[in-house]
Amino acid sequence: MQIDAIFVNSRIRTMDPARPTATRLGVLNGRVVGLDEELDGVSAAVTHDLGGAPVLPGFHDAHFHTHLLGRRLAWLDLRASAVGDLDELYRAVAERAAGLGPDEWVFGSGYDQNKTGGHPVARALDEAAGGRPVWLEHVSGHMGVANTEAFRRIGYADGRGVPDVDGGHVARLADGTAEGLLQERAMQLVYSVIRPLPTQEVLDHVRLASDKALSQGLTSVTEPGLGAHEMIGASPSDVHTYQLARERGLLRLRTTLMPYITKLHYLEGFRNPREWFGLDLGIRTGFGDDRMRLGPVKIVTDGSLIGKSAAMHTCYHGEPSNKGFMQFTAEEVRDFVVDAHRAGWSVAAHAIGDSAVDAALDAFEAAQLRAPRGDARHRIEHFGVASDEQVARLVRLGVVPVPQGAFVSELGDGMLRALGPERARLCYRMKSLLEAGAVLPGSSDAPVADGNPLVNIHDMVNRVTAGGEVFNADERLTVAEAVRAYTYGSAYAVGEEGDKGVLARGMLADLVVLSDDLFAVDPSRIRDVTVGATVVGGAVEFDGGAVRTL
Repeated sequence: MQIDAIFVNSRIRTMDPARPTATRLGVLNGRVVGLDEELDGVSAAVTHDLGGAPVLPGFHDAHFHTHLLGRRLAWLDLRASAVGDLDELYRAVAERAAGLGPDEWVFGSGYDQNKTGGHPVARALDEAAGGRPVWLEHVSGHMGVANTEAFRRIGYADGRGVPDVDGGHVARLADGTAEGLLQERAMQLVYSVIRPLPTQEVLDHVRLASDKALSQGLTSVTEPGLGAHEMIGASPSDVHTYQLARERGLLRLRTTLMPYITKLHYLEGFRNPREWFGLDLGIRTGFGDDRMRLGPVKIVTDGSLIGKSAAMHTCYHGEPSNKGFMQFTAEEVRDFVVDAHRAGWSVAAHAIGDSAVDAALDAFEAAQLRAPRGDARHRIEHFGVASDEQVARLVRLGVVPVPQGAFVSELGDGMLRALGPERARLCYRMKSLLEAGAVLPGSSDAPVADGNPLVNIHDMVNRVTAGGEVFNADERLTVAEAVRAYTYGSAYAVGEEGDKGVLARGMLADLVVLSDDLFAVDPSRIRDVTVGATVVGGAVEFDGGAVRTL
């Protein structure tokens, strides 16, 4: 018998309790066909020698903005690693503007006011950009800054007359002029003129992100929110663009796509106009194959912690009049979730503040009461601030929590300042979720935080902020728990645990080759481990020098 490929001379940790380790792995038609002695007497079209390197199942990020990552790779980089303060940010904008035509937009992303010392402002950006329009996205993706020329292009000369937006916030000077900062749904003012993006531009961004993800050991990602270019996504034809990217070999990751909730609608033709809520033809969660499929529908209920716009039950630390805000009312969230659930969708609700978490849990409970459905696999994205009671309720309702590992090191200092010491102990809980019985996935929210799974696993185990503060030591995971989250847990979050997450016969042949054994290195060095190769369906999609083909 001849199979497609055999990987030999490796230290495979399968994550399968029935057979935890192996040294050889065989592949046929993209799936694992055997391990070790099961391959005796079997030949292969190609044999890959891994030089004794450690191997794990391929990493799966349960919340990874593929297009947004690619877009930020293409835009001006304003992360803390690139600009240290506002003066450096303005200089970076000026340098980028100098290479553009007089009417071209200056696009940048990744700044964090907690690290630059404040938000950029329109008038300073006017000077830096030399009259060009500017749009700078915050690292969280929940706010951005426009300059005066940008406001003029959306119909508000000199930043005057910019309206208030429900579910959003426009920062203003004393005379009411827009200062530059737009939060949450107020960003739609700018998106109305810069989106939808051209298909070729989106394809370029997807390619950049796919290549980056493969170099970091990712074999699967879940793209959390497409189609609603006025809110999240690149264009109304996002699924078409992702399909093109796959057909052209630009997207080499397995990808689960989440349409945004506003793209669902009541289908015409039923006697009861509310009979069906979804995409045309009744397409819903699960449609597709093991390379690309539709996952849950996404709804954003509130904002971000570091932007202090996540909806809280009590005010932010030091801000006695700010509890954040909801992007939809609790009633609207409930109605969206109930109708999507009744039509067979899984629902992923972005909910960071504890008030938003309650709204999401209320909606999921109402949905099951009205239309009971086994294993609906609903999710709460981020689950940022949650009490013990909310953790227990989430588990009781069978909802999957999706917190992010690298938020600890990259955003942790800002979150600690936003919450204060008492509530910070309820922030981005992980161990508590496992102990309560939840299945925990691994995710990054890239590019909001570093998409590298090894950085995220490091933070899940160590939980130390960039400023050196321990961020809830009681919530630290073991290496085994963190690795399971980034393999099995993320597959479970989209209902694919029967195909991926462990290396066993019949499972997809997705694996990552590492420079060191995560279970053996000092935990403080996990983020220093590198990826030697990434294999998707038995094909080597990234080779960092670990593979010798015989």
